[in-house]
Amino acid sequence: MSNLPLHGVRVLDFTTLLPGPLATLLLAEAGATIIKIEPPGGDAVRHQGPHDANGASVPFQMLNRGKQLRTLDLKTAGDRDRAIALARSADVLVEQFRPGVMDRLGLGAPALHALNPRLIYCSITGYGQSGPHAQRAGHDLNYAAEAGLLANVAAHDGSPVLPPTQIADIGGGSWPAVINILLALYRRGPDGGGCQLDIAMADNVWPFQLMPLAKYWATGAPSLPGSDLLVGGMPRYNLYATRDGRWLALGALEDRFLAKFAAIAGLQAAAPGRAGPSREAIAQRIREETAAAWLAKCEGEDVCLSLVRDIREAIDVAALDTVRAFAGGATAQRMEPPRLPLPLAPALRGAEPPAAAREGDHGAGWP
Repeated sequence: MSNLPLHGVRVLDFTTLLPGPLATLLLAEAGATIIKIEPPGGDAVRHQGPHDANGASVPFQMLNRGKQLRTLDLKTAGDRDRAIALARSADVLVEQFRPGVMDRLGLGAPALHALNPRLIYCSITGYGQSGPHAQRAGHDLNYAAEAGLLANVAAHDGSPVLPPTQIADIGGGSWPAVINILLALYRRGPDGGGCQLDIAMADNVWPFQLMPLAKYWATGAPSLPGSDLLVGGMPRYNLYATRDGRWLALGALEDRFLAKFAAIAGLQAAAPGRAGPSREAIAQRIREETAAAWLAKCEGEDVCLSLVRDIREAIDVAALDTVRAFAGGATAQRMEPPRLPLPLAPALRGAEPPAAAREGDHGAGWP
């Protein structure tokens, strides 16, 4: 691990659920030493399924690989002192409480910076450390709804669609936390000071709305659901049902890809700069044959046509070893879940997965 980019970086992690634990997992995989502080009773994810044969939460195991776990009751003076002792020599602290909680515990950024001026103090919240909504409760779905993301697409009956993943938790919380922590470490260097990072998930989902923002600025009107170019507004970039009830994703954005698909499908090609076949024409043609037939027709051709796969199918054809490790599920010989696939280049991530999370003692020292 000594050749990894974050070797020697100490991270004190007070987070639970998804945003913070996923962020510190990336830091752990890049070589950082992580002490995860849990409240009595543990992180709530410990009690969420699915569970393995031993009754342990699989999501918890996947999110906390490579971390040392310690239980501290921050409402007691002794455990607060232990947490402060760890913070004195930490490089990074990540917390996910509502604004003001850590201050009331004596663990806020001003108090800890007085003891450790080089500390990078990262706070992940729904609405930020200040402002009218700072104390409001919320979750991923709330942040996506309030930012307008859920209004960009709709079901056939016009209702908004639940996102297929936790966009705000991961894209608005985990990834921005890692990016800003790494930038802060780079800026700090060997002699610089720390800082406080305010990561607001509700604010950080806005970059996912490039096209709706651009359209609103240009026209002054919000987009109708499914009308923007990449969320249903283009026949050439859409989802289509096949004869056997499967779905295909057509992503022929460029004219050359659309022309190739039109030739294979026997549809009229688009003139340069024109829209090309209508959604109805493409849908009718694709419904005439099975998904397997379409994939065979397009094999080796530049048409950007893909099968909408379920998770088992996707794993079976994945090239990444970290994805293929999930094939087949748990076996009697392999009870511990594989490492979570993460967006880290192999050269910056250990070749071997970090060990499973280790239950630590109540001491104040770093491992």
